[in-house]
Amino acid sequence: MGRDESGTLAALKALRRDVVDPAIATHGGRIVKTTGDGLLVEFPSVVDSVSCVVDVQTEMAARAADVPEERRIAFRIGINLGDIIIDGDDIFGDGVNIAARLQEIAQPGGVCVSSRVHDDVRDRLAASFADGGIQTLKNIARPIQVWR
Repeated sequence: MGRDESGTLAALKALRRDVVDPAIATHGGRIVKTTGDGLLVEFPSVVDSVSCVVDVQTEMAARAADVPEERRIAFRIGINLGDIIIDGDDIFGDGVNIAARLQEIAQPGGVCVSSRVHDDVRDRLAASFADGGIQTLKNIARPIQVWR
């Protein structure tokens, strides 16, 4: 963003239009809110959620292959499975907070999921996971087992 604000914004909008939003729709997700370059998305199924982000990150990696490293856009994604509080069109709660913290520790181009997500999808998807250990996340009372 610092080198080319308008170019970066145009590239981000194109990725949303061509990759992210169609994948979310295909997997039954609902964009709850946008925060600058971030999204909060709710899915009816944890399998749909992980399938969506695998599709998005795979396509992002393919598109980045021909882009100079300093111009690449790489998403960091966190997924959690948990109760939420619905307030109008917005969602809140520990489930949302943990997902946000997992996103913060994900590597660029990567995904971090909680153990609850991993337990539900590990035998149902072709995705592979690496143990990220038990992590203490900012403003989360208990440590969380993370999978990458």
